[in-house]
Amino acid sequence: GKGYGLKLWNHAIDYLKRVPVTGLDGVVDQQNNYKKSGFKLAYSNIRFEGMGTGANNPPDGLIDAKELPFETLNDYDRNFFPAPRKEFLKKWINQPESLCLVDHDGEVIKGYGMIRKCRSGYKIGPLFAENKKIADKIFSSLRSFAPADTHVFLDIPEVNHQAVELTEQYNMKKVFETARMYTGADPNLPVDNIFGVTTFELG
Repeated sequence: GKGYGLKLWNHAIDYLKRVPVTGLDGVVDQQNNYKKSGFKLAYSNIRFEGMGTGANNPPDGLIDAKELPFETLNDYDRNFFPAPRKEFLKKWINQPESLCLVDHDGEVIKGYGMIRKCRSGYKIGPLFAENKKIADKIFSSLRSFAPADTHVFLDIPEVNHQAVELTEQYNMKKVFETARMYTGADPNLPVDNIFGVTTFELG
Protein backbone atom coordinates (compact mmCIF):
# COMPACT_ATOMS: atom_id res chain seq x y z
CA GLY A 1 0.00 0.00 0.00
CA LYS A 2 2.99 2.37 -0.25
CA GLY A 3 3.31 2.41 -4.02
CA TYR A 4 6.43 0.26 -4.22
CA GLY A 5 4.79 -2.19 -6.61
CA LEU A 6 3.89 0.55 -9.07
CA LYS A 7 7.40 2.00 -8.89
CA LEU A 8 8.93 -1.40 -9.64
CA TRP A 9 6.47 -1.92 -12.51
CA ASN A 10 7.22 1.47 -14.07
CA HIS A 11 10.96 0.89 -13.77
CA ALA A 12 10.63 -2.50 -15.46
CA ILE A 13 8.48 -1.11 -18.27
CA ASP A 14 10.97 1.70 -18.86
CA TYR A 15 13.80 -0.83 -19.03
CA LEU A 16 11.87 -3.03 -21.47
CA LYS A 17 11.27 -0.20 -23.95
CA ARG A 18 14.48 -1.34 -25.67
CA VAL A 19 12.90 -4.75 -26.36
CA PRO A 20 10.78 -5.02 -29.57
CA VAL A 21 8.21 -7.33 -27.98
CA THR A 22 7.47 -7.91 -24.29
CA GLY A 23 5.02 -10.58 -23.20
CA LEU A 24 3.29 -11.36 -19.95
CA ASP A 25 0.80 -13.78 -18.46
CA GLY A 26 -1.19 -11.46 -16.26
CA VAL A 27 -4.13 -12.03 -13.98
CA VAL A 28 -7.33 -11.37 -15.85
CA ASP A 29 -8.67 -8.60 -13.62
CA GLN A 30 -5.51 -6.51 -14.17
CA GLN A 31 -5.84 -6.39 -17.97
CA ASN A 32 -6.91 -2.75 -18.04
CA ASN A 33 -3.86 -1.75 -16.01
CA TYR A 34 -1.57 -3.67 -18.36
CA LYS A 35 -3.21 -1.98 -21.34
CA LYS A 36 -2.25 1.41 -19.88
CA SER A 37 1.38 0.29 -20.21
CA GLY A 38 0.95 -0.65 -23.87
CA PHE A 39 0.03 -4.34 -23.61
CA LYS A 40 -2.59 -5.86 -25.92
CA LEU A 41 -4.49 -9.08 -25.31
CA ALA A 42 -3.50 -11.98 -27.58
CA TYR A 43 -5.45 -14.83 -25.96
CA SER A 44 -6.11 -16.50 -22.62
CA ASN A 45 -4.04 -19.26 -21.04
CA ILE A 46 -5.85 -21.66 -18.75
CA ARG A 47 -4.46 -23.89 -16.00
CA PHE A 48 -6.08 -27.30 -15.72
CA GLU A 49 -5.73 -29.74 -12.84
CA GLY A 50 -5.77 -33.51 -13.08
CA MET A 51 -4.26 -36.43 -11.23
CA GLY A 52 -1.13 -38.50 -11.65
CA THR A 53 -1.39 -42.25 -12.07
CA GLY A 54 1.92 -43.52 -10.68
CA ALA A 55 1.74 -46.17 -13.38
CA ASN A 56 5.22 -45.40 -14.67
CA ASN A 57 4.08 -46.45 -18.12
CA PRO A 58 6.67 -47.40 -20.73
CA PRO A 59 7.25 -44.32 -22.89
CA ASP A 60 5.46 -45.82 -25.92
CA GLY A 61 8.15 -45.03 -28.48
CA LEU A 62 9.25 -41.88 -26.69
CA ILE A 63 12.83 -41.27 -25.63
CA ASP A 64 14.38 -39.39 -22.75
CA ALA A 65 15.56 -35.96 -23.88
CA LYS A 66 19.02 -36.77 -22.53
CA GLU A 67 19.38 -39.39 -25.26
CA LEU A 68 19.25 -36.70 -27.95
CA PRO A 69 21.92 -34.12 -28.75
CA PHE A 70 20.84 -31.01 -26.88
CA GLU A 71 21.12 -28.85 -30.02
CA THR A 72 18.50 -31.02 -31.72
CA LEU A 73 16.02 -30.32 -28.93
CA ASN A 74 16.99 -26.65 -28.77
CA ASP A 75 16.41 -26.22 -32.52
CA TYR A 76 12.91 -27.68 -32.16
CA ASP A 77 12.11 -25.59 -29.07
CA ARG A 78 13.12 -22.44 -30.95
CA ASN A 79 9.90 -22.71 -32.97
CA PHE A 80 7.77 -22.06 -29.90
CA PHE A 81 9.35 -19.06 -28.23
CA PRO A 82 9.91 -15.60 -29.73
CA ALA A 83 13.55 -15.37 -28.57
CA PRO A 84 16.48 -17.78 -28.13
CA ARG A 85 16.46 -19.46 -24.71
CA LYS A 86 19.23 -22.02 -25.00
CA GLU A 87 20.75 -21.59 -21.54
CA PHE A 88 17.32 -21.51 -19.92
CA LEU A 89 16.26 -24.71 -21.70
CA LYS A 90 19.47 -26.50 -20.78
CA LYS A 91 18.80 -25.91 -17.10
CA TRP A 92 15.04 -26.36 -17.36
CA ILE A 93 15.15 -29.94 -18.65
CA ASN A 94 17.72 -30.96 -16.04
CA GLN A 95 15.73 -30.07 -12.95
CA PRO A 96 15.63 -32.64 -10.13
CA GLU A 97 12.58 -34.89 -9.88
CA SER A 98 11.60 -34.27 -13.48
CA LEU A 99 11.25 -36.14 -16.75
CA CYS A 100 11.53 -34.82 -20.30
CA LEU A 101 10.29 -37.08 -23.12
CA VAL A 102 10.68 -36.61 -26.86
CA ASP A 103 8.80 -38.12 -29.79
CA HIS A 104 11.59 -38.62 -32.35
CA ASP A 105 11.13 -40.69 -35.49
CA GLY A 106 14.85 -41.14 -36.05
CA GLU A 107 15.07 -38.04 -38.21
CA VAL A 108 13.00 -35.24 -36.74
CA ILE A 109 11.26 -34.35 -33.49
CA LYS A 110 7.48 -34.65 -33.59
CA GLY A 111 6.93 -33.29 -30.09
CA TYR A 112 8.29 -33.13 -26.58
CA GLY A 113 7.13 -32.49 -23.06
CA MET A 114 8.39 -32.25 -19.52
CA ILE A 115 6.99 -32.86 -16.05
CA ARG A 116 8.57 -31.51 -12.90
CA LYS A 117 7.80 -31.73 -9.21
CA CYS A 118 6.58 -28.47 -7.67
CA ARG A 119 5.81 -27.30 -4.16
CA SER A 120 2.31 -28.61 -4.74
CA GLY A 121 1.98 -31.54 -7.10
CA TYR A 122 3.57 -31.72 -10.54
CA LYS A 123 3.46 -29.39 -13.54
CA ILE A 124 3.72 -30.39 -17.18
CA GLY A 125 5.37 -27.81 -19.38
CA PRO A 126 6.29 -27.37 -22.05
CA LEU A 127 4.19 -29.74 -24.13
CA PHE A 128 4.73 -29.11 -27.83
CA ALA A 129 3.51 -31.49 -30.52
CA GLU A 130 2.73 -31.82 -34.20
CA ASN A 131 -0.83 -32.92 -33.43
CA LYS A 132 -3.16 -34.05 -30.64
CA LYS A 133 -2.31 -37.73 -31.06
CA ILE A 134 1.35 -37.09 -30.35
CA ALA A 135 0.53 -34.65 -27.54
CA ASP A 136 -1.73 -37.25 -25.95
CA LYS A 137 1.00 -39.91 -26.09
CA ILE A 138 3.52 -37.60 -24.41
CA PHE A 139 1.01 -36.31 -21.87
CA SER A 140 -0.07 -39.81 -20.89
CA SER A 141 3.51 -40.93 -20.28
CA LEU A 142 4.37 -37.78 -18.30
CA ARG A 143 1.21 -38.12 -16.22
CA SER A 144 2.24 -41.62 -15.23
CA PHE A 145 5.49 -40.21 -13.81
CA ALA A 146 3.52 -38.43 -11.08
CA PRO A 147 2.47 -40.61 -8.14
CA ALA A 148 -1.14 -41.75 -8.00
CA ASP A 149 -3.55 -39.26 -6.43
CA THR A 150 -1.03 -36.44 -6.85
CA HIS A 151 -2.19 -33.24 -8.55
CA VAL A 152 -0.88 -32.63 -12.06
CA PHE A 153 -1.23 -29.23 -13.72
CA LEU A 154 -1.20 -28.30 -17.40
CA ASP A 155 -1.33 -24.72 -18.71
CA ILE A 156 -2.72 -24.40 -22.22
CA PRO A 157 -3.54 -21.63 -24.71
CA GLU A 158 -7.33 -21.51 -24.81
CA VAL A 159 -7.19 -20.89 -28.56
CA ASN A 160 -5.71 -24.37 -29.12
CA HIS A 161 -8.98 -26.29 -29.32
CA GLN A 162 -7.23 -29.66 -29.50
CA ALA A 163 -5.44 -28.87 -26.24
CA VAL A 164 -8.81 -28.07 -24.66
CA GLU A 165 -10.10 -31.44 -25.93
CA LEU A 166 -7.09 -33.15 -24.36
CA THR A 167 -7.93 -31.73 -20.93
CA GLU A 168 -11.54 -32.82 -21.36
CA GLN A 169 -10.41 -36.31 -22.33
CA TYR A 170 -8.66 -36.66 -18.97
CA ASN A 171 -11.45 -34.95 -17.00
CA MET A 172 -9.18 -32.13 -15.89
CA LYS A 173 -10.76 -29.10 -14.26
CA LYS A 174 -10.05 -25.43 -14.84
CA VAL A 175 -8.43 -23.82 -11.81
CA PHE A 176 -6.78 -20.61 -13.02
CA GLU A 177 -6.62 -18.27 -16.01
CA THR A 178 -4.18 -15.66 -17.27
CA ALA A 179 -4.18 -13.11 -20.06
CA ARG A 180 -1.34 -13.53 -22.55
CA MET A 181 -0.52 -9.98 -23.61
CA TYR A 182 2.19 -8.35 -25.70
CA THR A 183 3.63 -4.96 -26.44
CA GLY A 184 4.67 -4.49 -30.04
CA ALA A 185 3.70 -6.98 -32.73
CA ASP A 186 2.22 -10.33 -31.74
CA PRO A 187 5.03 -12.88 -32.30
CA ASN A 188 2.47 -15.26 -33.86
CA LEU A 189 3.57 -18.37 -32.00
CA PRO A 190 2.24 -21.68 -33.42
CA VAL A 191 -0.42 -22.01 -30.73
CA ASP A 192 -2.04 -24.98 -32.49
CA ASN A 193 1.10 -26.94 -31.60
CA ILE A 194 1.41 -25.61 -28.05
CA PHE A 195 -0.41 -28.10 -25.82
CA GLY A 196 1.34 -26.91 -22.69
CA VAL A 197 2.94 -23.56 -21.85
CA THR A 198 6.45 -23.87 -20.39
CA THR A 199 5.61 -21.85 -17.29
CA PHE A 200 3.45 -18.88 -16.36
CA GLU A 201 6.03 -17.85 -13.79
CA LEU A 202 9.00 -17.48 -16.16
CA GLY A 203 7.39 -17.04 -19.58
